[in-house]
Amino acid sequence: MASMSSLILPPYLTKLSFKPQSNQHLLQFLQPNLPKNLTLSSRPRKFRLFVAAEEQTATVASPSSEAARRLYVGNIPRNLKNDELTKIVEEHGAVEKAEVMYDKYSGRSRRFAFVTMETVEDANAAIEKLNGTQIGGREIKVNITEKPLPQVDLSLLQAEDSQFVDSPHKVYVGNLAKTVTSETLKKFFSEKGKVMSAKVSRVPGSSKSGGFGFVSFSSDEEVEAAISSFNNAMLEGQEIRVNKA
Repeated sequence: MASMSSLILPPYLTKLSFKPQSNQHLLQFLQPNLPKNLTLSSRPRKFRLFVAAEEQTATVASPSSEAARRLYVGNIPRNLKNDELTKIVEEHGAVEKAEVMYDKYSGRSRRFAFVTMETVEDANAAIEKLNGTQIGGREIKVNITEKPLPQVDLSLLQAEDSQFVDSPHKVYVGNLAKTVTSETLKKFFSEKGKVMSAKVSRVPGSSKSGGFGFVSFSSDEEVEAAISSFNNAMLEGQEIRVNKA
């Protein structure tokens, strides 16, 4: 007489009542055509997905966490170094790194820096204690770095840059407000002389102002006149620096 299980269940299911010796045996039993050297992981799939999701979340959260700890320090003295800035800021919180920004062409300080604090609390404390204070007689600005600007049609900006008329007679203009455009710069310097061309440099691949620009003239006399008239002048709320490029 057949067993009770064989009468109730189909024959191929009765074999499942026997526990296979390993996951590998189970895989070969269910799918006999698969290669015999195929290995079935003993880690549950749900666990693997959970770990992957957790790692992805950590990767996404990291940049925003650093952004919340990264400070912009503006209007600093031109001779201020990284280690000197670190000592000033770390009086109000733990500093991870400090970096003064320099112009790649002139090698001169661009009068601003980025400081990454170890915690958000340290960053907030540094802003509260340092924003509006003075370093070397200059009132500095300290705040959380801005979020990246949305993508724009960079071809328009490139076309504008290509219209710049270069000249051996030009000035470097630093500490520009972020609202200053190439046209604004040209009109400002045209008040005291004839300007050939002007442009505000931007962060590569974006529309964000680099905080400096160039104005070209037709003679050294015009360059000297521009420096004499506009160095330390106010343009859109900021004191600009003008010197030979």
